[in-house]
Amino acid sequence: MLVIAAGFLLQLYFVARIAGMVVMDPQSTAFERSEAWRLVVDKGRLPWRQQWVPYEQISNNLKRAVIASEDDGFANHDGVDWDALEKAWEKNAKAEERVAKAQALAERAQAKAMAKNPAKTAAPAPPKPVKAPKVIGGSTITQQLAKNLFLSGERTLLRKGQEFVLTLLLEALLDKQRILEIYLNNVEWGEGVFGAEAAAQHYFRKPAAKLSTYEAARLAVMLPRPKYFEKLPNSSYVSGRASVIARRLESAELP
Repeated sequence: MLVIAAGFLLQLYFVARIAGMVVMDPQSTAFERSEAWRLVVDKGRLPWRQQWVPYEQISNNLKRAVIASEDDGFANHDGVDWDALEKAWEKNAKAEERVAKAQALAERAQAKAMAKNPAKTAAPAPPKPVKAPKVIGGSTITQQLAKNLFLSGERTLLRKGQEFVLTLLLEALLDKQRILEIYLNNVEWGEGVFGAEAAAQHYFRKPAAKLSTYEAARLAVMLPRPKYFEKLPNSSYVSGRASVIARRLESAELP
């Protein structure tokens, strides 16, 4: 009963926090606080760039680019894109199946090699483990915001369940523009670089309101792995993917 009561009170806390975001900008997110702590521990200092700007002061190019890249159904879904989630599960299952088959083939090849050389005194080295598949999440912008605002980075069913609850609360208590505004002001765009304004200044030396179509697309490409792409700003992947997103901008629906 105590556990149930504690869980219920935690949900009430989340409701109060999200309801407050209707009129108050969040000062930080759980992810930002964990990153700040990591930077202080690893570097002994806190290189940090972040400046909140209102929704109207963020280029529509960037809003459209992020939606086109991360969640093209953002304006219409209820927080969870069930079709995208189902496709992600299917892709992950197929990838895991391919890895399991490759590992089994490697083990059979090793067994055949041992059978051909039974007199060998030393057993051959075990087969090299097959690289684990890349996990595809299928998360919407609202789900990403829920995770960044309140949750840790651990991957458990309990955490995922809490993410779904928070996603539904965000959608129920905030409108789509507010959700996108909070997301764009707090999402990571590099080590110690958070929010659209900081990213625009850091990479292009201009305000977020002035980002061009291609500049916005380049920033959108970085979102899944911002620290990695920060070190490879001129890679062929970033350029090619940015061109694809730039062509899709007009079809991205703003809330």
